[in-house]
Amino acid sequence: MTLPLMPKATAVWLIEKTALTFTQIAEFCGMHPLEVQAIADGEVAAGINGYDPVKNHQLAQSEITRCEANPDARLKMSASASPVARRSKGARYTPVAKRNDRPDAIAFVLRQFPQLSEPQIIKLLGTTKDTIAKVRDRQHWNSANIKPRDPVILGLCSQTDLNAAVQAANERLTREGQSVPMVLPEPEEAQS
Repeated sequence: MTLPLMPKATAVWLIEKTALTFTQIAEFCGMHPLEVQAIADGEVAAGINGYDPVKNHQLAQSEITRCEANPDARLKMSASASPVARRSKGARYTPVAKRNDRPDAIAFVLRQFPQLSEPQIIKLLGTTKDTIAKVRDRQHWNSANIKPRDPVILGLCSQTDLNAAVQAANERLTREGQSVPMVLPEPEEAQS
């Protein structure tokens, strides 16, 4: 379940402005009912200003009214009218701790998704053309230690971004009349 933005501040507003039960507020805000009761008693969240979920399009007033009439009903988050804009331009920052994982991710993408173009890999993993070429040709300074690993698991890109890049590459190949390569199954790790 998706939690509202600023759950404690939302709980403060719902306690002050509605007749919802503590359980209803707790389930909507991802809290324990006793925590909501403590907020109502002023023991917790003192000094936190209420955050109006209706004004911020997270909850409809009709939904609050429906749940006030029936204590067993549960609040449902409104469908987002304006989803968060995805970042589309500019270089991708990779934390220093994850930079050594990048060649592993490049090797994985080159092996599993050969249909991806260099510019797509550059954008997806925040790397350079030179690094991709060195990993591909096994000329990278650390080639002996590169093990293909999924960039999503490494935290270098999201599964959504990877899927979108693969889909775009597959559509490009289809337009050009080429066959779309099959995804290879992951090889089993050698057990010692």
